[in-house]
Amino acid sequence: MGRVTERRKVIRIRDGAVSTRPDTLVAEEPLEIRLNGKPLAITMRTPGDDFALAAGFLVSEGVLGGAGDLQNILYCAGATADGANTYNVVNVKTTPGVVLPDITLERNVYTTSSCGLCGKASLDAVRTTARWPIDDAPPLRLAPELLAGLPDRLRAAQRVFDRTGGLHAAALFTEDGELLDIREDVGRHNAVDKLIGRALQNGQLPLSRAVLLVSGRASFELAQKAVMAGIPVLAAVSAPSSLAVDLAAETGLTLVGFLRSASMNVYAGEHRLALPATAATG
Repeated sequence: MGRVTERRKVIRIRDGAVSTRPDTLVAEEPLEIRLNGKPLAITMRTPGDDFALAAGFLVSEGVLGGAGDLQNILYCAGATADGANTYNVVNVKTTPGVVLPDITLERNVYTTSSCGLCGKASLDAVRTTARWPIDDAPPLRLAPELLAGLPDRLRAAQRVFDRTGGLHAAALFTEDGELLDIREDVGRHNAVDKLIGRALQNGQLPLSRAVLLVSGRASFELAQKAVMAGIPVLAAVSAPSSLAVDLAAETGLTLVGFLRSASMNVYAGEHRLALPATAATG
């Protein structure tokens, strides 16, 4: 199975001095996800938690809604012409009787910002396939001060980032700020899929009282994944996209961007934050 990191020789230049040294890089390999034996998607990922990644991806696609929908996930033996197992192909087998949504042999058309569909079609697709409407979730109330402390906790838990500097991270926190799980990957969407997939495998969906924090920007795709997993709060250390904000407003998702120290922007769902009355109405 592939390694999370690899070593490569680099020429290092510092203040005019030149030296040769090994450097630790994050590994990147393709993962093909098959659904009941049929190719569905290929994603570039950091090896590790591949079964959780596949399961989380299928939650986002509306295929899986709970551990009972999943019969098994296996690496495909003989993935190459010579019969070798590359550990880069997994097959997800659903439980007999699980009704599959209308998906194609390529990544579902509403899951990427480059899909070519209009924004309205993308929003409608998520709204009509979400199993757990966020507005129906139990009430959640967060202090801005609690959110402000989460990025430091995320960064402190990024073990592989410390060695490579090349990984995105996603973490789930409780409403009290307790770290539930953290995953790292070369792709920010993969890190989120790994979190959601592990929650599905553990019978924890929907994540209706969790906060999802991502180390980069908040794209439409990440907002979609939060909504599909029933997560009511998505926070990012960088900017959201316009369609992510639209989706948050459409579904009731609380979306926070530019979360850095005591500073943050709230783009939607401010009713879940304990804001001063003047700020909430001003």
